[in-house]
Amino acid sequence: MQVTRVREDPVAGWGWAVAFTLAGVGVFGALAVLTVPDQALGEELNRDALLTLIVFGAAVIGWTRARIDDTFVALLAAAVLAVLGVLESERLFAALGEDQIWLLVAAFMLASGVNRTGLPARLALGLAARARTPRSLCHLLALGLVGTALLIPSTSGRAAMAVPLHRALASALPDRLVRTVGLLVPVVILLSAVATLTGAGAHLITSQVLAATTGEGIGFGWWLCWGLPLALVSSHVAAELVLRTGGAERRTPLRIEVSALRAELEVPERLRPAEVRAGALLGVVVLLWSTEPWHGLPPALVALGAALLVTSPRVGTVPMKTAVGEIPWSLLLFMAATGALGTALTDSGAAGWIARHALVGDSPVALLVAAVVLSTALHLLVTSRSARSAVLIPLLVPAAVAVGANPVAVAFASTAAAGFCHSLPASAKPLAMFAEHYEPRELRRLAVVLGPVTAALVLLFSLLIWPLLGLSL
Repeated sequence: MQVTRVREDPVAGWGWAVAFTLAGVGVFGALAVLTVPDQALGEELNRDALLTLIVFGAAVIGWTRARIDDTFVALLAAAVLAVLGVLESERLFAALGEDQIWLLVAAFMLASGVNRTGLPARLALGLAARARTPRSLCHLLALGLVGTALLIPSTSGRAAMAVPLHRALASALPDRLVRTVGLLVPVVILLSAVATLTGAGAHLITSQVLAATTGEGIGFGWWLCWGLPLALVSSHVAAELVLRTGGAERRTPLRIEVSALRAELEVPERLRPAEVRAGALLGVVVLLWSTEPWHGLPPALVALGAALLVTSPRVGTVPMKTAVGEIPWSLLLFMAATGALGTALTDSGAAGWIARHALVGDSPVALLVAAVVLSTALHLLVTSRSARSAVLIPLLVPAAVAVGANPVAVAFASTAAAGFCHSLPASAKPLAMFAEHYEPRELRRLAVVLGPVTAALVLLFSLLIWPLLGLSL
């Protein structure tokens, strides 16, 4: 009988204190601002900005608590701002109709259809069959996991897809290497999400905030151009660090019985027609996403067309009802609410005020370094990557404008650095899903090195690589 270890939260009994703090900050702070005469507020910070700061501060407190749902906090904050008149209710409700929301809806439906064909498992088996040593296996798996960012628009969804593959590999690998691979999979999934715009909800939030504040977001093609090189480099660096942390023999000859894995994963030797159709459809979608400036079709419309094909009665691979049931509606509501919060922060002047008094450094490089360091460390307080982007990006964009930096470059670097969230098993869902395959001390030992390395890589790309690809600071 397997006994599940439950780690108790040492401050689990403090929920009432957090609730009172949120209520006190939100209610009494708002009442205080509403009762202050307009002339007493001054010109630098108006009433709407003060109310936005109070509600936003209360939301940040809520996002630091794992026991309070992030979506609930975001929706509550947006609703309070609408009631107070800071945010127009039409803007709040219209946020669910944004292109980014429809893009994610259609992308999840497309991913559901592709997964049903077994194509991801076939690709993983093809990579594993080429492994001759533990080191080559880890690097091949890292390469394959980077590719899954194009298939599934969610880190937790990619981790769920990798669970049966790891279970099958466990029967063919030594125990120590099984633990090493169990640590490698979630680590690489989190780092490689930066490869695509749909790799994480935080990326869409970043693009959404940039579009609202600067008039233009980041398209799929540009995100792929900037994010994929970083994803490849950081994933292979992480593979080397995981090998050293896990203590597996890196050069010991390794032979994997692919036929046994094929039988366990129910993948036939020959390609099925459904796999061919799914692969071709996915290739066309990625091509159209990457060439949007040439044909003018919005990525959301392309994804919606692909989703309809993959759920169609004759040529589809998954029923519409099943595909819709796998959409993470909580994430979509969170994105809509945080998008509304970002609009309120910008339009009220609250974001600009914070940027002038707290975030602005002496130069663009100083702001970049501060943004990367803060984004790398903030996961210790705010576990949700989307919530971290919702907190930081609306503040960093006006700060970048104030120091003469490119807001797109600063926002993209911050979002890329936020991909590091490896300190604790509870820091990210993929780490929690594979927690039984590694020891927490192994993760902490890895994080001590991986955190600074990730931040250094982001700074290196920001200053040397991305300017060559059209993203100058």
